[in-house]
Amino acid sequence: MPPTPAPPPRLLDRVRAALRTRHCSLRTEKAYVGWIRRFILFHDKRHPAQMGAPEITRFLSALAIERNVAASTQNQALSARSSCRGWTTSCAPRRRCGSRWC
Repeated sequence: MPPTPAPPPRLLDRVRAALRTRHCSLRTEKAYVGWIRRFILFHDKRHPAQMGAPEITRFLSALAIERNVAASTQNQALSARSSCRGWTTSCAPRRRCGSRWC
């Protein structure tokens, strides 16, 4: 009996791999994975590829209104989500990660 092929890597594993490929810091990786995870859980575990601008707006609004987070925190969450969208379609734009481009 031939061995069954391995399942494709999960979303957060792909995000981690992409960040490591771009030499982003471990702290950036943890922050982005954390924000993407919170975004997914906020929307009842829907895949980010199935969501668009209305869901992002609702998430960021909830951060501002319910959790009273700073604007810079909202920007970090948006950057993480925007990066995730690129990785779900296998095409991530280059962006600044700390002092490096990734």
